[in-house]
Amino acid sequence: MNPQLADSAFLLACRRRPVPYTPVWYMRQAGRSLPEYRKLRAGTAMLDACATPDLVVEITLQPVRRYGVDAAIFFSDIVVPLKAIGVDLDIKPGVGPVVAEPIRDAAGAARLRPIEPGDVPYVTEAVGALVKELDRVPLIGFAGAPFTLASYLIEGGPSKNHDRTKAMMYGEPALWHELMDRLTTITLGFLRIQAAAGASALQLFDSWVGAVAPNDYRTYVLPYTSRIFEGLADLDVPRIHFGVGTGELLGVMGEAGADVVGVDWRVPLDEAALRVGAGKALQGNLDPAILLAPWDVVAGRATSVLESGRVAEGHVFNLGHGVLPSTDPDQLARLTDHVHTTTQR
Repeated sequence: MNPQLADSAFLLACRRRPVPYTPVWYMRQAGRSLPEYRKLRAGTAMLDACATPDLVVEITLQPVRRYGVDAAIFFSDIVVPLKAIGVDLDIKPGVGPVVAEPIRDAAGAARLRPIEPGDVPYVTEAVGALVKELDRVPLIGFAGAPFTLASYLIEGGPSKNHDRTKAMMYGEPALWHELMDRLTTITLGFLRIQAAAGASALQLFDSWVGAVAPNDYRTYVLPYTSRIFEGLADLDVPRIHFGVGTGELLGVMGEAGADVVGVDWRVPLDEAALRVGAGKALQGNLDPAILLAPWDVVAGRATSVLESGRVAEGHVFNLGHGVLPSTDPDQLARLTDHVHTTTQR
């Protein structure tokens, strides 16, 4: 580990070691809610921004400067590695990732090849520059998990019910496993590229996996998430696993091999600790919508999260999903300060 980061409260909490205060960062802290981000991004498409190192560095640093959070998260998107290996997709404003030719057969799956560092030189360059700029603040690298990537590729874009995804999972299991196997190789490769460039923690986002029942998760998803975390085990970096709507999955997600399990806002952290089981830190889990309420409500709810988080062996304060675009940045600055001051050891 970078010796500069030895006393990082975020990394200590991830490793379930004593901390000077509860560390805090926010999913989607870089981006839509910040006026300086909107100004910088004006006229630049999302995937172009993700491939421009100078922009990536500045956007990643903006919330660290403004909020004083304990970790930065690399500015990118979960579909970046897919685009980099030749998948024809775009991120449409107000819609999300849209895939030109959805994958619905073996020929489609066969087009997905492993990712190489040479496919994403802009990622290596931006991570390296950020590590220098951030100095004593750790950088979190991330990737989309195979189930969530599979859903976009099969559906052709965002989906409410994941009908086609589940139809393949249940009806064509051989094709499903082939697709998941290839996506696992890509995801693991993309995370390792970020770690090699200097990222000091890695988060796997499985945004849509809450659509799957626990038994199906165990059969169709767990082998792949486990392979990813196992494939990162030789790196000296905490591994974080987060999904939305995963209250019923926390037990089986706890088996996947991450060091930290992210919890959305639907399950209190003391209950989540029981479901996840021993030997894990927890991350979360204030409802992002609470930030739209008056400050006294935000402070009260944040304090409740901190109290229930004391049960966990390690706690990283975060939201239960990403910052909403309409959030007042001053609320997040105030919330960061509140978490730090009320938990000072």
